[in-house]
Amino acid sequence: MKLFYYDQYIFPLPVGHRFPADKYRLLRQQTAAHKLVPAEAMLTPSAATRAQLARAHAAAYLDQVQQGTLSPAEQRRIGLPWSPQLIERAEHSVGATIAACRTALRDGTAATLGGGTHHACYAEGQGYCIFNDTIIAARTMQAEGRVKRVAVIDCDVHQGNGTAEIAAGDPSIFTFSIHGQKNFPFRKIPGDLDIGLPDGTGDEAYLAALGPAVAQTLDRSQPDLVIFLAGADVHEHDRLGRLGLTKAGIGDRDRLVLERCRQAGIPVAVTMAGGYGRDIHETVAIQLQTLQIAVSFADK
Repeated sequence: MKLFYYDQYIFPLPVGHRFPADKYRLLRQQTAAHKLVPAEAMLTPSAATRAQLARAHAAAYLDQVQQGTLSPAEQRRIGLPWSPQLIERAEHSVGATIAACRTALRDGTAATLGGGTHHACYAEGQGYCIFNDTIIAARTMQAEGRVKRVAVIDCDVHQGNGTAEIAAGDPSIFTFSIHGQKNFPFRKIPGDLDIGLPDGTGDEAYLAALGPAVAQTLDRSQPDLVIFLAGADVHEHDRLGRLGLTKAGIGDRDRLVLERCRQAGIPVAVTMAGGYGRDIHETVAIQLQTLQIAVSFADK
């Protein structure tokens, strides 16, 4: 199985900023330390091109992002201060999701150690998300003639509003999101299938809701590819999550999604999406578990 990452995940943040940027470096270190895949299967992607980014975003917005002319209010909406390093990281993160999709279509399963930036909308960024890697990757696979239909299975704790907005009216991309109903974004943009869960939802109730929804997603969309956003922020100790899943329950979630897709013969590209644990090492351990489970399915 191939894993994609970008080394230069370091970008300047003000002292005390809450975004856990270091989790990307730590996850790559743990992935290497546990020898999840051979060293030659850990790959650095190319940055997404302007043409690829334009498959999901307005030209005027891309100009602002790439030229550094976002207003202070627009930067606050994203939640990250603009810097050249930030944009370089965002472009390579999208490139990693594109590469994971191409590889999944060939090998059955692939993953990126980042990605899942599902709050980025057509003409603005939000919630730590600058570019919507999911839609860009899906439409890039379509433009390259590799797939006709793509399903998004979004298990990040926050609803994938940007993904739903950009894919609205596009029957070739099916968007499913299971999330905390009272959590960010507070104005949800409905996708093709949405399940909003109450605060404190634990393993049993979560999995009972997820199973039928995944079956419905695959049945309704008949996809050639699934992009799976495996958020760690559903964990009971996540600072921004408000749900109550255990680490073991998240592992059951990942196995459920991957098993259903494998049974249907559908390739899966896995992205890490959110994770904001009070202990960053706990978040990294959950994301490492997701990668371990993905590798175990790839080896079957």
